[in-house]
Amino acid sequence: MTESPNTTTTTISTKRSAPSTVRSTKNSSIVFDNVTKTYPGQSTHALDSLSLEVASGELVCLVGPSGGGKTTALQLVNRLVDLTSGEIRIGDTDIKALSPIELRRTIGYAIQQSGLFPHCTVAENIAIVPTILKWDRKRIEERTKELLELVGLTPIETWLGRYPGQLSGGQQQRVGIARALAADPPVMLMDEPFGALDPITRAAVQDEFLEIHRAVGKTTLFVTHDIDEAIKMADRIAILKPGGLLAQYDTPAAVLARPADDFVAEFLGAERGLKRLALTTVAEVLIDSQARRNGSSTRSESGANSRTEASPAADWPEVAATMTLREALSVVSAAHAQGARVMDAGNHLGDVTLHELVCPPSDELGRQSEGAGV
Repeated sequence: MTESPNTTTTTISTKRSAPSTVRSTKNSSIVFDNVTKTYPGQSTHALDSLSLEVASGELVCLVGPSGGGKTTALQLVNRLVDLTSGEIRIGDTDIKALSPIELRRTIGYAIQQSGLFPHCTVAENIAIVPTILKWDRKRIEERTKELLELVGLTPIETWLGRYPGQLSGGQQQRVGIARALAADPPVMLMDEPFGALDPITRAAVQDEFLEIHRAVGKTTLFVTHDIDEAIKMADRIAILKPGGLLAQYDTPAAVLARPADDFVAEFLGAERGLKRLALTTVAEVLIDSQARRNGSSTRSESGANSRTEASPAADWPEVAATMTLREALSVVSAAHAQGARVMDAGNHLGDVTLHELVCPPSDELGRQSEGAGV
């Protein structure tokens, strides 16, 4: 996304994230093997026998209430704190086999409020790790420009010499992501990176980061307290209970459809059914509804279904094909309509009814659960 240097973007992408399609050819998985952390003087564990694997190229969200050990788990990976027992591996390497400094140079780290150095320019902030790694000046300059393009801060020359205090919150967070990616690390750790942003900017930056993640395929461990953010962002979600116990580890669809226990169900909240609607796009339901109406998923040459412009659907509100069912339902409800006209780049693809939005075919949501891990 190209952003003006003097304004904060208010454009929210309606594109639903999908599991990352780009995977590193190198094993960059993160494995927690029976990991326990107990801080001195504490009678309870911060993490208790945590075992899970983040596959190479996967984005996993750690979520749960305060005291669940989310941030502790993240800090154990880059040895900001040391584990009490167990083992953590990145790829095939036990992290204790590396010095903390050597380890951290292979890990990108993004935190809330960006963590940028206020006295350094955008270019200098991004160049910190490459400079430490003794990259030559030309390589650093090329990488900095490449990353500014990637995070949508263009024209590039506009941003290179600016200081963090001259940027909006969303712009600072984009630079923070660029800095975390600067040395092309195989692993990214993100500790509530978007938590300080206003809702509109936060949604936009989330969408942009998902696009970046699909492009670069980094193994990413992402801490958030917001279950809606986890549902939107994650390939899989790890829900932690107070005391650092793993309550459930599965895909967003599987967690919403089959909470492991009462704690998980309560944490997900009363709107669990509505949250499931955020996992499916209008386009998916449209194709299915056309197949059922016409006996085939093949659209007509015009792209529209058999309803005519004279039908009641002509007065229905328009929704983008890339919207989630939850977003489309909000539009239809606000218009007091019985359905919506599905549009893509100005083209009318067809119509979906209110019933189809609220009660999509079970296989649409069910297929999201396929391949779920425990």
